[in-house]
Order: sequence, then structure tokens, then C-alpha cells
Amino acid sequence: MAEPVPVIRKLEHALADDDFAWSLVLVGEDQTDKLATLTSDLRGPFSTSGDGKQITSGFSYWGIGPTIAWANATNDPFYLVMKAGAESFLRHWRKLRPHVENGGFHLVSLGVGTGVKDRTILSDMRRHNPDMYYIPVDMSSEMLRMGTLEPVRGARFPVSQVLPVQLDFSIADNMEELGQMLARLVDDEPILFALTGNTLANFESDEELLDTLTRVLRPQDRLLLEVASTTRLDQESADAAADEYHQTRAFAEFVTSTLRYNTDLKINNDQVKFVGEVEDEDALLVKIFWQNDTGEEIRMELPDHTEAVLPIGDTIRLYTTRKYSTTRLKRLTEACQLTPVEAIQSQFRYARRPNPFGLELLLLAPEGAGETARSLADDIWST
Repeated sequence: MAEPVPVIRKLEHALADDDFAWSLVLVGEDQTDKLATLTSDLRGPFSTSGDGKQITSGFSYWGIGPTIAWANATNDPFYLVMKAGAESFLRHWRKLRPHVENGGFHLVSLGVGTGVKDRTILSDMRRHNPDMYYIPVDMSSEMLRMGTLEPVRGARFPVSQVLPVQLDFSIADNMEELGQMLARLVDDEPILFALTGNTLANFESDEELLDTLTRVLRPQDRLLLEVASTTRLDQESADAAADEYHQTRAFAEFVTSTLRYNTDLKINNDQVKFVGEVEDEDALLVKIFWQNDTGEEIRMELPDHTEAVLPIGDTIRLYTTRKYSTTRLKRLTEACQLTPVEAIQSQFRYARRPNPFGLELLLLAPEGAGETARSLADDIWST
């Protein structure tokens, strides 16, 4: 009797010439657990500053409603931060790609976003490694479906070499399991992990997230990290950073979408506050939160059909973001035992007057990657 054909191979054959928009996703988590986590976070303590009840980073994109809201925000011409980021990434990537395009790397994209940046990376890397795999990872299966269309169609990347993974990569155990699976998939071949779009800045503890990601890196792997940057650290700059996000209605619709789709809270965008502050004297922190300024107590139905009480002045943190100084980036990478191989920084061009904001793209190597990477670190940080 002939051996059975593996199901994956049969699926590849079955879908190869089908025009229907099929998508395969490797689901790594029980979604009921995620709903319980969201419910618990919305039961947090009273706070007038966005430090009690909260929606943690991945949940901002979780579900079809927030995914559509995110897509709308990225297409809003008034969302200048997104526009500037898309324009600068190609310039930055072209300067970094010689370090990875000839190394036979596979791409693991952490937080797929719109997929535009992944398309750029895949187009270049596949010329040198046609057998490479593309593994986009996101907590939201809806974001995975939306975000992988652009690189697969735009870069004409083979569907048979794409493995979308639904997983919350901020959880250490999840990343450990992902790392083990990837090692079995590619053996000793190197992986380029990509965390672009200033995603690192969205987590309450950016150092904890970066350390979690670093633990899965092998000496031959690299981490591509994109962050928003600032050359000034004062309250005026912090206020300006907050105002960048405040000027687009589509972004406000996005950050409130998780509340709209998972609770019965009636939201007026005037109740959404954008507050900037200097964090630890080496970064600008922007907190975006909803606040009960109605003058009376509100009761909010949660996803499990219980209620949370929102006293007058209470807040729900909707989103967190940052702009990093070179000092903060150096502190983070050293704490996580990462060495910069290359770093490219540019200032935003959209401002009518000079401002301190820009974007930085770093290619990082784990400790043990060799003397060459370590020898470059001092030159990079000194500039």
C-alpha cells in the first residue's frame, strides 16, 4: 500500500489554482482565554490617569471591528505618523538589507499590520532565497488575514511558503513554543524577526517584551526593530507627540473600537484624552484613555455579561505609545543583551517647522553572534 500524501501537500495542490480568497492560519491560543483576559483587564481599579482599567496592546487589534478600524486609520491622510513611517521605511530598509539579503534568512513578522513593510522585505529577500518561509504572527486572526494579502499578492510570494500564526507574542511561554516550532521548521537556517511600526512602544513594559523576543533568538538570527524617535525630552515635546495622534478622527475611532465591540459603553470621542509625558528621562510616553466626564456614575456591561462600575473621573486606558531617545534604545538593547549591527534614523519631513521626531530602524544581533556585531555597537551608539 502506498504511503498517504501529507495533508499539507494536498492542500497546497487543492488551493494552487483557486481564485477564491482562502487563507490558512495556525491557531496557537484558545480565544475564550483571550476574552477572559480582556474582561479581567476592564475590571481594573479606579484611576483618573489611565492606569487602572485598560485594553492591553494586542486587544486593540483583536476582532473584525478593530481590524477594520485599524485599516481605516492607516488610510486616513491626516494620520501623518503612519504616512511618514511608510515613506521612510523603504529608505531605511535599503541601507540595512545588505546585512541579511544574502544570508538565506526566513522572515517572521511580529505584528503584521498592513503588510506593506513585509512586502518590501519579502520582495528583496526572496531574490536571494526563493525557498524562504514567511511566518506572520499576530494575536488577531483577522489582522493576519488582512495583513498577509499585501505581501503575498504584492510581492507575488508563494502561498505554499506562508504560515500565518495566531499567537500573542508578548507572552513568554508562547514565544518559547513558537521558537521551538520555528527551529524544527527551518533547522539551522537563520531567521529575521521583524517588529516594525513602533509596535514595541505599545506595551506597558517595552523592556519585558524585548527580553521575551530576545530569548528565542539564536546566534544566527537577527531582529529588525523599528521605533519612533525623538531628539528632545521635555513637556512641550511630549504634548506635541500626543497631538500627533489627536489630530485624526480615524485614529480615535480605532483606539475606541475594542470598547465599542466588546462592551455596551456609549463613547463620545470628546471623552478620549491624549496625554503626553516624559518617561524615565529617556523617552516620551503618550497615553490615550477614555474618561467618564459625564458627571455621573456609569455602568458598563462586560463581555461575560457582568457589569463594571465607572465612577465619575474613572478612565480606561485604550492605547500606549512612545518616542525613544538614543539613550533609551541603548539601555533597552544592552539590558536585553542585543547588539546593533546597523541603525538608520531620519527626521519626519511633514512638519512645517523643525521638530524632534523621526523613525529609527535597527538591525540587532543576540549576544554570541560574533565579534563583528559587537565591534560595530560603539560606532552606532556614538553617532
